[in-house]
Amino acid sequence: MSEVKIDKVLVSILQKRFKSIVEEMSIAITMTTRSPILCEARDFVTGLYDANGKMLEQKENLPILSFSLGPVCEYIIDYYGDDIHPGDVIFHNDVFSMGNQNNDVAVYKPIFHGETLIGWAAAKGHQADIGGAVRGGYNPQATEIWQEALRIPPIKVYEKGVLRRDVWDLIFANIRLSMVAEDLKAQMGSCTVGERAVQKLVEKYGLDVFEAHKKYLFNATEKMMRSEIRQVPNGVYTGEAAGYYDGKTPGSKYTIRVKVTVEDERIVFDFSNTDPQTSGFVNGTFTSSASATMLTFLQMVNPDIAHNDGMVRPVEMIIPEGTILNASYPAATTYGNHLCPITASAIMRALGPVIPDRVTAEWNPLLCSLTTGTDPRKDEHYVDICFMGLKGGSGGIRGCDGYDHIGMIDASGGILDQDYEMFEQQTPHLILEHEYWTDSAGAGQWRGGLGVTTRFKLGGEGNTLVTFGEGDVEPPLGSMGGEPGALNSMKLIYPDGREHVPTTKDLITDVPAGTIYYQEAGGGGGCGDPQKRNRQHVLEDVRNGKVSVEKAREVYGLDIESVESTHVKPQKEG
Repeated sequence: MSEVKIDKVLVSILQKRFKSIVEEMSIAITMTTRSPILCEARDFVTGLYDANGKMLEQKENLPILSFSLGPVCEYIIDYYGDDIHPGDVIFHNDVFSMGNQNNDVAVYKPIFHGETLIGWAAAKGHQADIGGAVRGGYNPQATEIWQEALRIPPIKVYEKGVLRRDVWDLIFANIRLSMVAEDLKAQMGSCTVGERAVQKLVEKYGLDVFEAHKKYLFNATEKMMRSEIRQVPNGVYTGEAAGYYDGKTPGSKYTIRVKVTVEDERIVFDFSNTDPQTSGFVNGTFTSSASATMLTFLQMVNPDIAHNDGMVRPVEMIIPEGTILNASYPAATTYGNHLCPITASAIMRALGPVIPDRVTAEWNPLLCSLTTGTDPRKDEHYVDICFMGLKGGSGGIRGCDGYDHIGMIDASGGILDQDYEMFEQQTPHLILEHEYWTDSAGAGQWRGGLGVTTRFKLGGEGNTLVTFGEGDVEPPLGSMGGEPGALNSMKLIYPDGREHVPTTKDLITDVPAGTIYYQEAGGGGGCGDPQKRNRQHVLEDVRNGKVSVEKAREVYGLDIESVESTHVKPQKEG
């Protein structure tokens, strides 16, 4: 076989085509799923991988899920060995075989060119139910995995194109909601879209050309990432951040500690000194924690770097088993994805002083609610994650305000808000309020993004409320003299007027219809001295209700009442 001559234009074409394929796969899921968690919030990801499970490209609707597909793909290849065939479809969610969270069920489909395995198409989505003790999958009272979910290690639901009905029935006999089966069918369809598109590419250019240019693309991407790491000064940097309440012990605190070592073109994130795992569900998995690390670091480098295997080669992560970031079997781990904001804050505190122009102030931590029950209008079960309420603001950075209401850092803005009318169609609830929260952003020369206030009235029967998150004790910190964002909070107001404040990891059953759920999701931290903020920007924020007159005067030093807007001239940023 003669050596393939590399065409750099074709390398670029393939990279862009991989990107467009995973986007097509994503559109297929959006248009065919039933659960609003998927079709509206887009709590799913799609990806393409080569024959060895190495990333070709991914569509990062939810980044923390995107970086969890590759490790499982490699595990599946090792698990089945030569027993992989055209027409196979494999399900997986098991957190103790490289999965990230029980509810996040992945579908993998091998891609063949003739009899040769050339790649994989994959789609992972957060399912509305996955068995376990609590409908919806979040069980703050869990102490082991079997109380959380049905474990699905690698298993073929289709083998050589034939449905294994016994396997299919076994899985869905242990899942409460029929829509989950339909949603996984949609993920299977998405993988078929990816499979066909990659096969057409190989048919067009030939397998040898495809493989040679893929290898060149990986190496070129690795070179770009190494160049980015070289811009971080060599050294050893440490940071830590804490979470509060492990779901079991009131007043408890757990700390994530990271040591970042930069040596020329390599970077190592070492979490060896992180606190041990808890006895409850506030634990992570290696994959969820590695994904959190990767997506945080990617916010500090060139956003045009292609997301493939070359990107991750110069990055090493040490996350010892037995820590809260990598709990040992058979620990409960559903909370793992939501340790991402704390992990991100630790990394930001380590690298912020070194590369301040590349690191944002801290983002609002997640504080979320999940409601389940029966919708009396349809006599059907419902499950809803309040995506509109959990989305606080991102941190400011030199030269740019934080994004208002963008969502938690593990989503990096990927999760969309629910449509109000669809929310009221899909659940028995009634929205009373959803708007930006004035003064929730950390003040700064570049302020943080605003959070939101959310109120809705529960209308179901047999309602259960599950809460999970942080941010009610320590706010997201500002940087370079910026102020912190606001704290998160939530409460229930019962029909008789009683008020109840849940903990941040709570399970409340028999919540009566007519109860009002109220939540405040804080804003992100500010960047830079607030007194240096552009006066016109402060005035515009006051006019738009983002900043109060009082805060404009007390924090930004601008007396709005004495300033005529026509006399406020735009200023250049410092």
